[in-house]
Amino acid sequence: MRAIRRFTVRTVLPPELAALGELVQNLRWSWHPETMDLFGQVDPETWERVGHDPVALLGAVESRRLAELAGDRRFLRRLADAADDLREYMTAPRWYQNLEGAPRAIGYFSPEFGIAAALPQYSGGLGILAGDHLKAASDLGVPILGVGLLYRHGYFTQSLSPEGWQLEHYPSLDAGGMPLTLLKEPDGDPARIRVELPEGRVLHAQIWVAQVGRVPLLLLDSDVADNDTVARDVTDRLYGGGTDHRLMQELLLGIGGVRALRAYCRITGHPDPEVFHTNEGHAGFLGLERIRELTEARLTFDEALEAVRAGTVFTTHTPVPAGIDRFPMDMIARQFGGDNAWPTVDVERILELGAEPEGEGGDKALFNMAVMGMRLAQRVNGVSRLHGEVSREMFKGLWPGFDIDEVPIGSITNGVHAPTWVGREALELAGKEMPSLVEEGKGWEGVQKISDEDIWRIRGTLRRRLVEAARVRLRKSWRERGASDPELGWIDEALDPDVLTIGFARRVPSYKRLTLMLRDPDRLRALLLDPDKPVQIVIAGKAHPADEGGKKLIQQIVKFSDLEDVRHRIVFLPDYDMTLGRLLVQGCDVWMNNPLRPLEACGTSGMKAALNGGLNLSIRDGWWDEWYDGNNGWAIPTADGVEDPDRRDELEAAALYDLIEREVADRFYDRAPDGPPRRWLEMVKHTLTSLGPKVLAGRMLRDYVVDLYAPAAKSAEALSADNHRQARQFAAWKLRVRRAWPGVRVEHVETSGVGDTPELGATLEVRATVALGDLTPDDLAVQAAYGRVGPHDELLHPAYATLATVEMGDDGKAIFAGAVPLDRTGAFGYTVRVVPSHPLMASPAELGLIAVPEEPAGMTNGTLR
Repeated sequence: MRAIRRFTVRTVLPPELAALGELVQNLRWSWHPETMDLFGQVDPETWERVGHDPVALLGAVESRRLAELAGDRRFLRRLADAADDLREYMTAPRWYQNLEGAPRAIGYFSPEFGIAAALPQYSGGLGILAGDHLKAASDLGVPILGVGLLYRHGYFTQSLSPEGWQLEHYPSLDAGGMPLTLLKEPDGDPARIRVELPEGRVLHAQIWVAQVGRVPLLLLDSDVADNDTVARDVTDRLYGGGTDHRLMQELLLGIGGVRALRAYCRITGHPDPEVFHTNEGHAGFLGLERIRELTEARLTFDEALEAVRAGTVFTTHTPVPAGIDRFPMDMIARQFGGDNAWPTVDVERILELGAEPEGEGGDKALFNMAVMGMRLAQRVNGVSRLHGEVSREMFKGLWPGFDIDEVPIGSITNGVHAPTWVGREALELAGKEMPSLVEEGKGWEGVQKISDEDIWRIRGTLRRRLVEAARVRLRKSWRERGASDPELGWIDEALDPDVLTIGFARRVPSYKRLTLMLRDPDRLRALLLDPDKPVQIVIAGKAHPADEGGKKLIQQIVKFSDLEDVRHRIVFLPDYDMTLGRLLVQGCDVWMNNPLRPLEACGTSGMKAALNGGLNLSIRDGWWDEWYDGNNGWAIPTADGVEDPDRRDELEAAALYDLIEREVADRFYDRAPDGPPRRWLEMVKHTLTSLGPKVLAGRMLRDYVVDLYAPAAKSAEALSADNHRQARQFAAWKLRVRRAWPGVRVEHVETSGVGDTPELGATLEVRATVALGDLTPDDLAVQAAYGRVGPHDELLHPAYATLATVEMGDDGKAIFAGAVPLDRTGAFGYTVRVVPSHPLMASPAELGLIAVPEEPAGMTNGTLR
């Protein structure tokens, strides 16, 4: 018989061990080895059996053992020290507390969070990045409040069929068996939020809190008795269900998430967020909820929109339109209109926010969550420098008329949380030699002082640990596929702790090209079985349950790795999760990444490998395009411009094989007898020195705080002051400018100051006559755009000089003048443009309005001398 309900019964701790419960409930243990050591001492055998899960440990340990510990003075001293350390960590001032003018609280919304394997609420890179974001915020004292959903079945666990086909399993998760606390009202009842649905239905949710160091993470759970069956299942699976299901998840995350934040701050006294950070478009509805709050406080929609935009940051993570959530317009109209309309928010205004721009694939019938997210945020960023460029091209239709460089999408390159991902041996060596390495991101040059022997010893330890764990997982997988123990003797010799080990682990969409390494199977086999310089490859990855193509790629890899002659050198390990990911990035000598450029937004797994002394072998995409310097790994050449995808794969696979054979393996095995590979370790040390301070999540968080959170808080404060006076004025100004803009024209441009042969260092005087329509010179900026020109007279990455008002006529026209320096040789050009200008604008492109001459205003070509 099957149980109709599953729940976890937690042990009652003796009073002497009460602090143990505090330690378990704070997920700081997931990146604090000393606390994990303490848990291991509670009951070593049980600790191993529950997979190092502290909550499961307390549910499984015998009361007799707890009674023993309650009388063990040595253990109680260690427990008291650990509890004191946590309390000091939670309360002592850190980096953020020394900043002036920073926001008192930031709401950070994400559909998934990868904090620890014991809290399986993640599927891949987006969630892992969100988890590292919260952990780094905790370490730096940044007052973030995380908001997500609690999925009863998580994403899925993965196994393989006998034929190598991916199988999905959805284990039931019990909130009581995870490090979570139910948020309760002062009277002891669970705190609840509600989101109204069409036809009089209501979606209810309770709020679980995961304490991630100093950061509270609020997880909304719709599995409550007040909901009907459909509503209860809203938080059943991460990225599961159809369009209706996905929409309800995103309504709960965005609208319900804001309401959950309000409830949490009301109950606990925590400051309300001044800045709201939307991690991808899934949580975009949070902006609508904040507009509703403000319109009910007597602001107009436009006034509320300006107040909301000022304090909102939107981060896009996808470089392909197919990766963005889009819903039918009529579905959104049904949700926010009719019997479910908000009295103070017109549904048509909501639909406008998600409408795709016309042209270049825009579909009027679809509501685009990323487009809405960008319209609701004054600050938008991609997650690497290259991804910022790709995003500006991808979303340029939102700012028509502006050059790509001026599309207001910046970039902050992702980072990774070193204490989570770096092997303990490496962290301890680094902490001994360079104490400020991780905490402050300083002192990385000290890596050069560490001996080659120490680094090589640690690398060997981490590689051996991966090999041993891989054999355990490999045996389990083969048994699940139907193999018997007598058939599996070969697994004892699978992989070799002394062989060059390459890792490849990630989600399995087609653009990541899991099977590129199989392009020439004979060539791959020769690399694996080379008698002098053998290579072994450890592979892991999950395909989305609905992605049949991704599952076929996994099957192809599995079939090759099943072959008897190579199965000891290439393995596919099912169920890629944080635990396996940590083993891989620590134990692999080389991290391989071969996406179709430029479709990898960032790709942080290679950063984790680098921090562990691994070298990257990657297409120059995402972060690697930005920080590869020729000596910190290898760049796989790309066949850019080759239209035939098969031909492109063939060329790039050949380049990959060549690099492994002629450079990677050569350098790894170039060593004196019984000595470490000196040239290899030179690259490792250079990698750590050059990349170490850059790839840290702490660096990423500092960038977010300084470049986005603090400016957003300042803008939000300005617009909310004095009953939102400036928000009202700014909205009125924008409305006036939009209405008057058709009357703005550049009517005439003339220049002087250079002769027939312009020379470097000369100055071009520019005068422009501009029709202002119903605007004044204070409403706009007249600028000379100038610089190098391309073959079709297009300005390439122009600079801008603002022209001053020199004459105002009675006919609504004004003359503006200024100087353009001829500061570069070669083909040079200029034009004049008019853009709106206001102190509260974050970018000249914010309104998407621009006026330029109908004909080219002037061009100076030739060689400047």
